[in-house]
Amino acid sequence: MKREDFLSWEQFFMTVAKVCAMRSKDPSTQVGAILVNNLNQIISTGYNGFPRGVDDDKFPWSREGEWIDTKYPYVAHAELNAIVSARTNLTDCDVYVTLFPCNECTKIIIQAGIKKVFYLEDKYKDSNEVKASKKMLDAAQIEYKQINDFNVKVSIN
Repeated sequence: MKREDFLSWEQFFMTVAKVCAMRSKDPSTQVGAILVNNLNQIISTGYNGFPRGVDDDKFPWSREGEWIDTKYPYVAHAELNAIVSARTNLTDCDVYVTLFPCNECTKIIIQAGIKKVFYLEDKYKDSNEVKASKKMLDAAQIEYKQINDFNVKVSIN
């Protein structure tokens, strides 16, 4: 008899996205994303952090203060990093992301031809950025689905 307690594809891919998030040096929000094709192959991964070549010891990680002195103008989001690292056509791929995409990432997701967004958390659902994201995804007829049955714990010692 085969095992019955194996991970579903959704659980597996979200687990990989959570592991990607663990690479982030952001002290307040760690986000991971992976791109998956229609053969259930992982095409690319990403996490939120500073762009390549930008020394993250010389830039702010703060959420508070003048905008220019916070992390926000500098951090590249997980979805962006996964998409630009893919180096292939992403039409009809899915994205698994640990946090619902912001409006800027949503634009890139739509432009890349991604067909479905799976997400774990939607903690900023009342923000204008996420409201705009959902409005754009609906207009582009891109499905988004929260992974509710995710109970896999990732623990690395």
